[in-house]
Amino acid sequence: MKWLGKYSGHAYALLRIVAGLLVAFHGVQKLFGVLGGFQPPVGSQLWIGGLLEFVGGLAILVGFQTRLAAFLLSGMMAVAYLQFHWKFRFGAAFWPAVNEGELAVVYCFLFLYIACRGGLRWCVDKAD
Repeated sequence: MKWLGKYSGHAYALLRIVAGLLVAFHGVQKLFGVLGGFQPPVGSQLWIGGLLEFVGGLAILVGFQTRLAAFLLSGMMAVAYLQFHWKFRFGAAFWPAVNEGELAVVYCFLFLYIACRGGLRWCVDKAD
């Protein structure tokens, strides 16, 4: 499957775009309470998380300040896992399969990777 290597730049760009779109969608759910979402009170920690997901997700999607947005979202996802999944949800259940925190862990490390790599291709901010 070595021939796929020549498409790695495009595949990375698609990964960045899809991840940005999906996390922005989570932000829309929290901010506006649409599409099966829960609308937390304005100014609450969950609402601020939704705002970060929406704005950061859009920034990653279009490739604007990609490294900064991805770094912030990576940290936010680490906090989400530690605070909402590991510590509070099921008593001290560390394992993501038990505390339903798989998505937070995957997003945390995916955004850390994007923060390290930058936008690269199909970005509005070529300086990234």
